[in-house]
Amino acid sequence: MKKIEEIRKALEERKDRSAWDKGVTVYAMELLEVYEERAEYEGRDAEDRKEFKEWLKNGADGWEEYSWGGSSLIYNGDIAERLCCPSELKKTRNGERRPNSREEWLDVQARALYQASNRLTKVAFKR
Repeated sequence: MKKIEEIRKALEERKDRSAWDKGVTVYAMELLEVYEERAEYEGRDAEDRKEFKEWLKNGADGWEEYSWGGSSLIYNGDIAERLCCPSELKKTRNGERRPNSREEWLDVQARALYQASNRLTKVAFKR
C-alpha cells in the first residue's frame, strides 16, 4: 500500500472534468482523512484491501448507512452542490427537489461515496 501523502498527491493530480467526478474526488479526500485518523489510532496501516475498505466506512455496514447515518454531508443542498453541474442544480432548485424518481439525495451521496472508496482503494493499492 502507498503512503498517505502519495495517495493524497495522486488524488489532487486527477484531471476530473465533470461535476460528478470532482465531487467523488472530494469525497475520496474526506475518506482518506477518515482512514488517516483510524491508522493513527491503530498505530499501523491497514493490512489489506478488505481492512482498508472497512476502515473507510468507519463502523458503518455499507455506504447507505454511512450516508444516511450522518457520517458525511446531511443537507440536500450541500450534496447537490458538490455533485451537480449548474444546469442540474437549477433543475433541482439547489437540492430542494429530488435528484430523480428513484432516489433521495442521501442515496446519491451513498453512490458517490461507493465510487470514492473504489477510487481511493485503486490509488492506494496500485503498484
